[in-house]
Amino acid sequence: MAVVGVLALQGSYNEHMAALRRIGVRGVEVRKPEQLLGVDSLIIPGGESTTMAKLANYHNMFPALREFVGGGKPVWGTCAGLIFLANKAVGIKTGGQELVGGLDCTVHRNFFGSQLQSFETELSVPKLAEKEGGNDTCRGVFIRAPAILEVGSDVEVLADCPVPANRPSITISSGDGAEEEVYSKDRVIVAVRQGNILATAFHPELTSDSRWHRYFLDMDKESHAKAFSALSLSSSSIEAEDLPKNKPLDLPIFE
Repeated sequence: MAVVGVLALQGSYNEHMAALRRIGVRGVEVRKPEQLLGVDSLIIPGGESTTMAKLANYHNMFPALREFVGGGKPVWGTCAGLIFLANKAVGIKTGGQELVGGLDCTVHRNFFGSQLQSFETELSVPKLAEKEGGNDTCRGVFIRAPAILEVGSDVEVLADCPVPANRPSITISSGDGAEEEVYSKDRVIVAVRQGNILATAFHPELTSDSRWHRYFLDMDKESHAKAFSALSLSSSSIEAEDLPKNKPLDLPIFE
């Protein structure tokens, strides 16, 4: 049975643990680097991203998290977890914020405004419905949420949403001396997948819809299947001439 780790430094990790229990999956809280060795996949929950980064630094989690992501195991970031996984973040506090990286995207840390601009909306999610069944929509809970401004060519967009009319004007600076620009699109990306990484700007763990958690578990099953396939391919690639000449290939060998 797969074991799902939930980074439990700060934020909505209890809600993710409860969501996993509801679908009969074992979740374990992760607070130290060595605990990552005992899990098959990892959820990085929502919370206050700056605080989470400081706590991750304090517990020396960043090297282990980067190794985990780079090793191909499934990782899902919700809200602040999305910020952690992005290769580039804008709109961050003075002094910057350390990121885990791995997800080829640019995320705006506080795209939708302050806590008072938090909202809920119906999101169109045909790819989620195709994979996990149910309606073509899901409830998106956005709490002082980030959003994805740009994605790389290998990133699959799973959901976007209209930009709220009351959202404060967002100015984007590349940080390399280029002129600043105002985000003017009428929709913005809020859920993506790139290989072993899933990221959502909203909080599925705060709803009764378990499809996002099941989708993430299916990613774990896919990774195990690929690993088994690679192992089988490696074993079958042994050439007959590499084996002892005087022993049959189709019978047990006793020395």
